[in-house]
Amino acid sequence: MDHNLREIFDCFITDGTFLKCEPYGSGHIHDTFRIETREEDKDDYILQRLNNKIFRNIPALQENIERVTVHLKNKISAISGSDIKRECLSLIPSKDKKSWIIDKSGNYWRMYIFISNHRSYNIVDSPGKAFEGGKAIGRFQAMLADLPGNPLHETIPYFHDIEKRLETFNRSVKENPAGRVKNVTHEIDFVLKRADQMKVILRIGKEGKIPVRITHNDTKFNNILLDENDKALCVIDLDTVMPGYVHYDFGDAIRTAANVAAEDEKELSKVKMDINLFEAYATGYLSETRDTLNDVEKEYLAFAPRLITYTIAVRFLTDYIDGDTYFKIHHEHHNLQRARAQLKLVESMEEQYGEMQKIIRRLI
Repeated sequence: MDHNLREIFDCFITDGTFLKCEPYGSGHIHDTFRIETREEDKDDYILQRLNNKIFRNIPALQENIERVTVHLKNKISAISGSDIKRECLSLIPSKDKKSWIIDKSGNYWRMYIFISNHRSYNIVDSPGKAFEGGKAIGRFQAMLADLPGNPLHETIPYFHDIEKRLETFNRSVKENPAGRVKNVTHEIDFVLKRADQMKVILRIGKEGKIPVRITHNDTKFNNILLDENDKALCVIDLDTVMPGYVHYDFGDAIRTAANVAAEDEKELSKVKMDINLFEAYATGYLSETRDTLNDVEKEYLAFAPRLITYTIAVRFLTDYIDGDTYFKIHHEHHNLQRARAQLKLVESMEEQYGEMQKIIRRLI
């Protein structure tokens, strides 16, 4: 493996000399390695073998990331005291001037500069961290609001489209391929009761009241790097950066950052949204986007976490009904356990929705 990775490394234009490599991170999509270089004054690198089964058009994916990172670098470099290599992902060009290569076996590879002295967290345990996470995503969106040129490619079509997700859900309920519908009648009723109201973001988008913007679409907290002082540093994992509504990013961030329990918590009494973490994240987010978002976008921010939490619950429940064909599971009813936890989180958000709206109105 070392010999092959050294060979892959040598296909890119780098400063340092390959010393050693090791698997890196906890991602489930790509194979990721950290490359250490021999020279102490040279960068280390992140080398990734890309999953072209999930991302079927790697050149389009890479074009998105090239455009986004170039634009971010231009913005960040204009800020006094900024550190380009740490505050933005840096793609390394290959020797044939592309941002990826294809090896002899047909695998796609790309490489970034490794961001030094960073911290990342799976659990948000303080309002301070939540604030910095909101600031990082808000800054990311605000800086990309004026990206010139054509719209970015959709790397995963209809990713957060609740109409499409509900069409798939209803078809699965009707066909009942794994014979499991009888186990989830309560959950199905919960989903159907809220189906129409969950389409509101798509409706106001189609009415032209909110614009399609560039969104990250996978804003779980460990995709935000903080510096050694736990201040916002860099947003990573840009594979799903594509056109969307800002509510998708804000909603998914709250779903993951403000839930005091695990995504698949079995003991549902533990599942709750922490309103203090919600307020801290929203404060950080709006500190960067207040002048970018229009009034309707701001008005619906409080609703966004309900939408995205409901959406992922629908996806988990659909997969359970289908017989667990999409998400990796650790036991027979894992997707049902996940779905129930997310539906309980929706309930917690509904109970606190009035307070969430008050917080947003106070912040804007």
